[in-house]
Amino acid sequence: MPRTVPALVTALALALAFALPRPAPAAPDADVGFDALLSEYRYPYPVLYRAFDEQRQALRMAYMLIEPAAGKPRHTVLLLHGKNFSGAYWKTTIEALTQRGHRVIVPDQIGFGKSSKPTDFQYTFHALAEHTRDLLDDLGADKVVVVGHSMGGMLATRFALAYPERTEKLVLVNPIGLEDWQQVVPYMPVDGWFAQNLKTTPETVKSYMQAAYFDGKWRPDYDPLLAIQAGWAAGPHARHIAYVSALHYDMIFTQPVVHDFPRLKAPTLLIIGTRDKTALGRDRAPEGVRKTLGDYGKLGKTAAAAIPGARLVELPGVGHVPQFEAFDRYVEALAGFVDGK
Repeated sequence: MPRTVPALVTALALALAFALPRPAPAAPDADVGFDALLSEYRYPYPVLYRAFDEQRQALRMAYMLIEPAAGKPRHTVLLLHGKNFSGAYWKTTIEALTQRGHRVIVPDQIGFGKSSKPTDFQYTFHALAEHTRDLLDDLGADKVVVVGHSMGGMLATRFALAYPERTEKLVLVNPIGLEDWQQVVPYMPVDGWFAQNLKTTPETVKSYMQAAYFDGKWRPDYDPLLAIQAGWAAGPHARHIAYVSALHYDMIFTQPVVHDFPRLKAPTLLIIGTRDKTALGRDRAPEGVRKTLGDYGKLGKTAAAAIPGARLVELPGVGHVPQFEAFDRYVEALAGFVDGK
């Protein structure tokens, strides 16, 4: 059925507000506010857009497509970002993979990075996996090595389960969702997450990342991780971002993938920084349970045992973001697996 004129006007307004890209100059300092689409934040490679309609609205999915340094691609690698990140933080991983002759595809999922950020939208890992599959179709990528970090690990798992014929290999880098928080943490409605997110400031973003990701330490090369979230907190669409983020938290909490690990069929590698303690809703868990959550030293082993034929590479002393904290060890495991060694 064709859209009515009012519907078209509404769709256009939404697109202009939260979907259409603008020219992107060099990234400013982290304390400068960013709009919802990161219009003023430059990614390490040119950003392209895939437009489509879903749930009665026009959406645009941002992505980077990077060809190998030379010759025919050996493999196509799909990099899936975490919740507090965007495709931009994969820069050094992209460089390492393309230098080894691989083609790399890096999407920003709907609701993240430079992609559309609808609030009237049912966010599900199934939907995000389908968006990603459709992007691969457009790019002629039949089979891919799927690499997911943090929340991207949950999405990578759902993608591999939904499209096993498209998943050549699966790599989970400190994925969240290695335990089902629903079983031990009281549910918090979206409005609760929204109220909590409204308290976010650039200072609290850094404080959280420093404590949760890097054991209280901070190096200048971690700054790119901070820039986007801090910029949004200080930006003109901070309330909008806070609500979209609340919808993401609800998706993560209510849609576990850990119970489906035994159904995975693709060759799987887990890269686990064992110092990681990430656990959604830890502050709401009963005191006796709180200390047991997010124990990646145990969770990595349990996940590897549950996934048929999985290989586990542990990185002792490393936290939630090994591609920043321990790049050499991380990329040795990743590249070797992708290359087939």
